[in-house]
Amino acid sequence: MTTVSTPARRALRPSGRHLPEDTRRHHRALLLQLLFRHGPASRADLARASGLTRVTVSDVVGGLVAEGLVTESAAPVQGRVGKPPVLVQLAEESRQIVAVDLSADGVATGALLNLSGDVQERRSRPLEGRRGEDAVALVHAIVAELVEVATRPVLGIGVGTPGVVDAAGVVVDAPNLGWHDTALAEGLRSAFDLPVFVANDANTAVLGEHTFGDAGDGGLMLVRVGTGVGSGLVLEGALLHGHRSAAGEVGHVVIDPDGAECACGRRGCLETVLAAPRLRERVAADGPDSLAEVGAQVGVALAPVVGTLNLHELVLSGPLELLDGPLLEAVDRTIRERTMPVSGDQLVVRTSALGDDVVLVGAAVLVLAGQLGVS
Repeated sequence: MTTVSTPARRALRPSGRHLPEDTRRHHRALLLQLLFRHGPASRADLARASGLTRVTVSDVVGGLVAEGLVTESAAPVQGRVGKPPVLVQLAEESRQIVAVDLSADGVATGALLNLSGDVQERRSRPLEGRRGEDAVALVHAIVAELVEVATRPVLGIGVGTPGVVDAAGVVVDAPNLGWHDTALAEGLRSAFDLPVFVANDANTAVLGEHTFGDAGDGGLMLVRVGTGVGSGLVLEGALLHGHRSAAGEVGHVVIDPDGAECACGRRGCLETVLAAPRLRERVAADGPDSLAEVGAQVGVALAPVVGTLNLHELVLSGPLELLDGPLLEAVDRTIRERTMPVSGDQLVVRTSALGDDVVLVGAAVLVLAGQLGVS
């Protein structure tokens, strides 16, 4: 079994308001969030941190213990007289999450993760050009295999896929997979009778980076490079969805009207130079130093975004052998040259701290947020 440890968790700012009938669910999520972010705590500590009464905290914690989602243990005593306080903590191994990443070049990857975002089992299948229903069938096969080998109850299924995805988990448009108005979440839910959450792969990745990666304070933009190119943004603690759920579709911004034909039907999209297959072609033809030219093009395309949103971090996620080095350096340099010092001076341009697992970990965050209200 391979286990990948993850760093401290960061929370997304909640959006929307709680209705009276959601009060208990809200209290439950609030306490789980505190335990998820800060670790073991006494009931008194949870009451102080949450603002809830001790009676309410005890009631909610009792329910969580009964569900097996939290455990109790005595606090270590160091020269203290009297009974030690009882600490409650998230039972990180009590559930498993099935996560699927469809963003990588030519490969579909699935994994089982615990509630800490640690990868415990992994499965990969080559896409081999599958599109449409054939690609859907491959996703179902990966999920079925992971559900079969799960050793704990499965909390839910999370999928990060290229393309525009609506709130119901319908893939509105994913040209590289041949999906148009494909009800991916509904099909998985029907097949496995489990909660299912599907989101754009770049949005999924930025959730993983924000929650489990090295993200600091301030706006975060993650550009996901795989078969296609997309981006996700977390601004002031909230994921930016945009009109029609299409925020972050930088891959199909035209940078050269006379450029190569794109899968979307237009010419010269950013994806035609930055997608992983195009980068590999360039390296094979002209060597790795030629990626600096691509980095400059990316920097020109993203400088207005960085300047407009005053981002703190720009993260590139994808094959490190392609992104790290000349390409990353050129992106960084070009953006600083094209933005005001107030935007560029403290900007952090880096690759993802979570490496190849960023979408898988982000897919687990989709489930954690949807089922437990934590992120």
